[in-house]
Amino acid sequence: MRTYLPVLILAFAIPACQKKLAEPSGSATAEPAATPAAAASEAPAAATTPAPAETAAPSAEAPKGIPAPEDVAKPPADAKKTESGLVTKVLTPGKSKEHPTDADQVKVHYTGWTKDGKMFDSSVERGEPASFGVTQVIPGWTEALKLMVVGEKRRLWIPGKLAYGDTPRMGAPAGDLTFDVELLEILAAPKAPEDVKAPPATAKRTGSGLAYRVLKKGTGKAHPKATDRVTVHYSGWTTDGKMFDSSVQRGQPSSFNLNGVIKGWTEGVQLMVEGEKARFWIPGDLAYGDKPTRPGAPSGTLVFDIELLQIKSGP
Repeated sequence: MRTYLPVLILAFAIPACQKKLAEPSGSATAEPAATPAAAASEAPAAATTPAPAETAAPSAEAPKGIPAPEDVAKPPADAKKTESGLVTKVLTPGKSKEHPTDADQVKVHYTGWTKDGKMFDSSVERGEPASFGVTQVIPGWTEALKLMVVGEKRRLWIPGKLAYGDTPRMGAPAGDLTFDVELLEILAAPKAPEDVKAPPATAKRTGSGLAYRVLKKGTGKAHPKATDRVTVHYSGWTTDGKMFDSSVQRGQPSSFNLNGVIKGWTEGVQLMVEGEKARFWIPGDLAYGDKPTRPGAPSGTLVFDIELLQIKSGP
């Protein structure tokens, strides 16, 4: 089965610090098969951060098919239409009051059909929910998810302009699409620290301009070398408090070679020991620059909370 998850591929799922990870990988954090997907990468790559892009991952078997709803081709009169052209109808009300935001990740079950009733993807059929960022999917999904609450099941009629378009690439479904989506969980984004705008007077500074402060002391004694491989948890924000990436939110630590990330990470993590958690204010010239050449990469000074979990010696 092909996976067309409503996810747009984010080139920097990792703290946009890793050079290799920084480049758009085309893979997403848990992406649903054939639904609107926009994959995201993981770890601060020296080259990029999550950059939107559509992807379809081929799967071994073709979908057996979940029967299309009777109204698959046209929404009923009681469905609600938004200004963008998205049409939705609540099938099962949720019990929560909280709606996902652009910064959140969500866990969902979904099934998608073309207007002629052909199923092209289904996490329900696979028996495995999909998780991804609210803004990492096709526009129709992003808009619809923010209308929902946990426990709710909603049917979406998404016009082609809010999906993959009329002539999509890589075998993605064309034209208007219909989805049944159940919102299982909202994975809220870590809140921006109070000192995100600028390092406090107590922060330490290095000759390069990197500023940092220790949030939690570590238990180790050895510091990683630039040639080592490290495993970390991290969250990254721009100085206006907007989070652009977080392994914490994904619930999965990131591992990478320390010399394969942005300069601020390479320098900063070498100051740490295992078990330590620190906050770094990385100037643009040690990150992606004030005018990044890579599409979607965050610009200017970036702030990261990093927890060093493990060091593996390199060659």
